[in-house]
Amino acid sequence: MAYFPTVRAWVEGWVISRNAPEPVREPWGLRVDVGLPGHVARHIVAAPTPGILRHLTTTLTTPGTWLKLCAPAEAVAPLLPPAWALKDAEHMMTVPLTRVAPPQAPPGYTLAVTTRAGVTAARLLTAAGEIAARGQFAVAGSTAVVDQVETAANHRRRGLGTVIMRTLTASAASLGARSGVLVATAEGQALYQTLGWTLHTPVTAAVVIGF
Repeated sequence: MAYFPTVRAWVEGWVISRNAPEPVREPWGLRVDVGLPGHVARHIVAAPTPGILRHLTTTLTTPGTWLKLCAPAEAVAPLLPPAWALKDAEHMMTVPLTRVAPPQAPPGYTLAVTTRAGVTAARLLTAAGEIAARGQFAVAGSTAVVDQVETAANHRRRGLGTVIMRTLTASAASLGARSGVLVATAEGQALYQTLGWTLHTPVTAAVVIGF
């Protein structure tokens, strides 16, 4: 199978970011044996077809097994057996990266950027050392895979997510990454669009809940 480069880069960067095992190639996509409770494995399919979905949903029976399908929910839902639960819609997004100066921390916050084991993390800290917002990325080839971006509930609507994202993309570009990719929730998609990210493909997630 010809793997879609952006999807493959996302998977390769995701496993670095999450310290998960390397992805395994399958005839229909990629498999990551995550090995966590409720997240035993994930199967990523860049071009799902009804035949592929029938095969996967009938042969994968372990609860906590996930599918990540590059297709809209309305194309996937009618093909899922009762043992599979559909999750909230996600959106794979991309952006070209250029070298720019990183942003400054807003008043009242300190910006900390650290790199360890191939993962660069950015955190906005309060004067008391509380993490107000954070995010991280790992580089796969020339692509920076942005992951785990979040803002604490009591620090939202202050532009902190924008500072984190601009810090991550500036840091990634300084390391030679030429593009960025992430998978966003519907809420996150709205923020990323304002920062120049565009939709690459809808992503539908489903998980085995029991047979």
